[in-house]
Amino acid sequence: MKKYSFKNDYSEGAHPSILQRLIETNLEQAIGYGEDEFCDEARELIKKHLKKDASIHFVSGGTQANLIVISSLLRPFESVIAAESGHIAVHETGAIEATGHKINTVATNNGKITPEQITIILNSHTDEHMVKPKLVYISNSTEIGSVYTKKELQTLYKFCQENELYLFVDGARLASALTSSKCDLTLEDMANLTDVFYIGGTKNGALLGEVIVINTPVLAENFRFHIKQKGGMLAKGRLIGIQFSEMFRDDLFFKMGKHANQMAEKLAENISKKGFSFLTEPSSNQIFPILPNKLIEQLQQHFEFYIWQKIDEEHSAIRLVTSWTTPELQVDHFIEFI
Repeated sequence: MKKYSFKNDYSEGAHPSILQRLIETNLEQAIGYGEDEFCDEARELIKKHLKKDASIHFVSGGTQANLIVISSLLRPFESVIAAESGHIAVHETGAIEATGHKINTVATNNGKITPEQITIILNSHTDEHMVKPKLVYISNSTEIGSVYTKKELQTLYKFCQENELYLFVDGARLASALTSSKCDLTLEDMANLTDVFYIGGTKNGALLGEVIVINTPVLAENFRFHIKQKGGMLAKGRLIGIQFSEMFRDDLFFKMGKHANQMAEKLAENISKKGFSFLTEPSSNQIFPILPNKLIEQLQQHFEFYIWQKIDEEHSAIRLVTSWTTPELQVDHFIEFI
């Protein structure tokens, strides 16, 4: 019997409604490169949530979104500040550095960055003999499952504005973050409290694709040139537009994020009842229980997941990720096995 995987939230294909819409529109001709009627429809549906006329662009994936945004905003001598656990610092094969920009990393306990941590970086970069920090990169949810609250994001954005820094939010798992019981942010808040953020589709029921939202108008100038130059502009841009119009027509985007969270919450609650602790407080669709290595070895015979971090000689933290389509039956099997 094939093992069920809790390794990630993009192992499945796409939501049936998205596939159906792609089939229905398959033979319709459309303009290329994201300037078609489907992309326009998606933009308008998203703007209804943003409640502002932001500049909206479609790209193929999260790494493309990160490197295009960051490289477009920074001058050659400027750097980006990120958590040590941040996706751009760990899991993007040096994509940002390959564009010529240094990443100034800060150590965090919960994956989230604070103004105090940024201040340390700013104070240690004093003149033209060093890179000049200019952009703060955060993820919501973070690489270790934590989520930012509205107050935290307000504080961070205010600090960035006072120190002439851009704030960019990686939203690969934004659906999970915004539907988390620990998060009080909305898409409107994201638009008002960031310079740029992106809405993830790949990890929330789409075949592929992310939506970059630029909230500070001056940063949108010539942005399509950057998308094209960095290889993020699809000739058949309609493929992403159709998917996001379907996700935002009847709030499917949020429904899928909520389902993933509910499955993770059920796992976390029952694992906690068995007396096990967590590396970070369960807040989204990524949870990190700390288990005995012997139990982990037994679980690996029935389920797939990542061993995230060694805790001591006898215990490790594992990562369990639920998705928009995780069957509750598989969650129950995991709980029963423990």
